[in-house]
Amino acid sequence: MKTWKKYLTWTLAAALAVSLTLCGGGAAAGAEEKVELIVFAAASMTETLEQIKTTYEAQNPGVTILYNFDSSGTLKTQIQEGAGCDLFISAGQKQMDQLDIQASPQVNQEGLDFVEPGTRLNLLENKVALVVPQGGEGTLDSFDQLAQRLAAGDILMAMGNSDVPVGQYTQNILAYYGLDEEALANAGVITYGTNVKEVTTQVAQGSVDCGVVYCTDAFSAGLTVVDTATQEMCGQVIYPAAVLKVSRNPQQAQAFLDYLTTQEAMAVFEGVGFSPAE
Repeated sequence: MKTWKKYLTWTLAAALAVSLTLCGGGAAAGAEEKVELIVFAAASMTETLEQIKTTYEAQNPGVTILYNFDSSGTLKTQIQEGAGCDLFISAGQKQMDQLDIQASPQVNQEGLDFVEPGTRLNLLENKVALVVPQGGEGTLDSFDQLAQRLAAGDILMAMGNSDVPVGQYTQNILAYYGLDEEALANAGVITYGTNVKEVTTQVAQGSVDCGVVYCTDAFSAGLTVVDTATQEMCGQVIYPAAVLKVSRNPQQAQAFLDYLTTQEAMAVFEGVGFSPAE
């Protein structure tokens, strides 16, 4: 009988130990999973998204946001070449279309299929601005005057490369005024930047007389806006966003994208000149 009692006591103790171990394991398994969310975003969003990151991570302690800021064309190429990315925010429709199998084959000529269906949306609208260094208001007063002075060859303007959305918008403006970009470049009145931040820096440092950037970048860099382009001149400046099929964290990426559309996030965007896309 004593042997049986000892066996029963040992069995109960072992069962209790296993139960406690399982409970402990269950608690650990239930702990919040740590996620690193990789967001590729247009360089013109740097300041606003960094501010939003601080707020979002504080509200979601399990999430760390890792940004890659550059020109939308460079980001598109990196994604195409296999870079890890959960969420892509472009400064132009073209770069997103080139990754979206549902876009026109005239734009997505390579048949790339990176955009997760049902996640793409138009997030923000920006404005293209003609800017001069702070205090340089008397240099220039409009795009009309810029066109005249470029034709006369007595001004130096910075613009984005042709693979950069802000450069493409600038090309549209030059075409609107009937100006030949190649001839202007050969005449030495145009310099280029690989992204909008490089153009902004050239203007801020006074190495050029003026530049064409986004209103939001002008605000962040303290540049003086002398004119803004109309939709007729360069088209509508829309920033599309989408979760990518290569995402390792599609649910968390969608949650962050949803947050970017909230009033809290939009207040940050609108503070520098963005507006919700319509």
